[in-house]
Amino acid sequence: MELNATQYAEAIDDFLLKMEKLSGEDDPNYQTAIEKIGSLLRIALIKATFYMTPENELNKTGEDFCLYQNGTADMQRFYYQREITSSRNTIAYSIYQKADDPDWSQAEREKLQVLTKMLFVYNGRSRIMKLAEYLLFYDRDLKIYNLTYFKKHAEELISQNRISEFTACYFDLDHFSNVNQQVGIERGNQIMFSFVRQLYELFSDSEEEMVCRVGGDNFIALFYKEHTDAIRKFLEGTEISVDDSMQTKILITASAGFYLISDDCRTASDIVDRVSMANSVAKDLTAESAVFYNEALLQHINDITVVQNLFPKALQNEEFLVYYQPKVYLKNYELIGAEALCRWQHEDEIIPPGKFIPVLEQSKAICALDFYMLDHVCRDIRKWLDEGRKVVKVSVNLSRCHFGNINLLNDILNTIDRHNVPHQYIEIELTETTTDVSFKDLKDIVFGLQANGISTAVDDFGTGYSSLNLVRELPWNMIKIDKSFLDETESAPQQNRVMLKHIIAMSQEMGITSIVEGVETIEHVKMLKENNCFLAQGFCFDRPLPKNIFENRLEQLMA
Repeated sequence: MELNATQYAEAIDDFLLKMEKLSGEDDPNYQTAIEKIGSLLRIALIKATFYMTPENELNKTGEDFCLYQNGTADMQRFYYQREITSSRNTIAYSIYQKADDPDWSQAEREKLQVLTKMLFVYNGRSRIMKLAEYLLFYDRDLKIYNLTYFKKHAEELISQNRISEFTACYFDLDHFSNVNQQVGIERGNQIMFSFVRQLYELFSDSEEEMVCRVGGDNFIALFYKEHTDAIRKFLEGTEISVDDSMQTKILITASAGFYLISDDCRTASDIVDRVSMANSVAKDLTAESAVFYNEALLQHINDITVVQNLFPKALQNEEFLVYYQPKVYLKNYELIGAEALCRWQHEDEIIPPGKFIPVLEQSKAICALDFYMLDHVCRDIRKWLDEGRKVVKVSVNLSRCHFGNINLLNDILNTIDRHNVPHQYIEIELTETTTDVSFKDLKDIVFGLQANGISTAVDDFGTGYSSLNLVRELPWNMIKIDKSFLDETESAPQQNRVMLKHIIAMSQEMGITSIVEGVETIEHVKMLKENNCFLAQGFCFDRPLPKNIFENRLEQLMA
């Protein structure tokens, strides 16, 4: 059977013109593009298989897609051609002849070879474009969009003047590294994907809403504003199945920054910057798990920047002052100790610690301030001893940020010994939240300090989740019971009092001294005495005192 050369040339021209307009091998117009040449060459079916490597073809693994189907195919008669791309991938074509038609002639087979070459060029280009798009816009592990796609999509909505219909949210999963340690990275990714998939169920059936992975356990989402409350509630805590049996579940929570996008938003980068800013505040500087971007937050961030910029010079100029809050023995109300607290005097203004301590804790700057405080406390104690005053033990707080410093113990001892201060006058306070660092580091520093005659205290006892392990494993000299146990709650008016009673009794039986902070009323004092706790600290006796006023309190001890 001879081909009509003119008809064949026209069919090829038509094929090439239509192929240029196709979006890919899954384009529905593919059938139309091949229709003329398929009819001339008596083709019933064209199938293609894409293999990631040539070797995979031997294992019969690959992705099949049908390019053309017209009539009944004779499955025993087909033309097979395989082409290898520059990236060592393979596209294999199987072209089946129409049933009951005569065999292809040699000329027709040559035309089929030309056809497969043209298909290869087009499909190879399409595959490369798809692969490039995948690498550019998708996260490889979770197979969801990434930050690059988020920005692209947001820019499109901005250009359409529709971006104010949406809320953006930047969130990271809390303590997800612990999940990975427990179940492994692969299972952890599955849990993460399940969390994202359930989040998608809160969206409308619209491709305009999405969750994109930024990296690690960080995500950014875009959704219609009416879904904001539901998304916020979901991120506060959702149970996710750990295994396929659906029996074991884990509660996943997230710290989130939200931005109700306004009309004046000009770029996708503005959106990312604002939700990232809100997320940072939620994660590091507030007790809230969700923070919304607004002008007040922007001012808050500016205040943080001011603190970070002023701190080095303020430390050099010794603008940070040591205030001493007395500790009182309730049997005779005598001063028996003090806690050193930091105040910042800048340009005749006292800046409260709540405005700068959380900022400095975001970096290692807090470590420099802690040793500044220890140095100044030792300087004061040495001065008081030289003046012949009666001196009490002073406790100095140590941030969790110090852990990981292998020279921490030596740095503390060198600071104290540089001022020739007897170790009995110093106590190091560690907050209970230091249990989120290496327990070995915590254990080493507590034992090391005590071996050198320096007392240790666990601060804010009872507010964390590992209190009993802390006192069971480590030989503390003092536990400071958090002031929250002095208050009665509406839901359980007796609960705090019962817990306070048993914490005091437990510490006494273990040979650990207990002190309650935040004692503000006579009723609080009476409650402590009834429970045989005779050490207290709080506004009922004294606020934190400047050094000169505290020195007057020391003089009263001599009277």
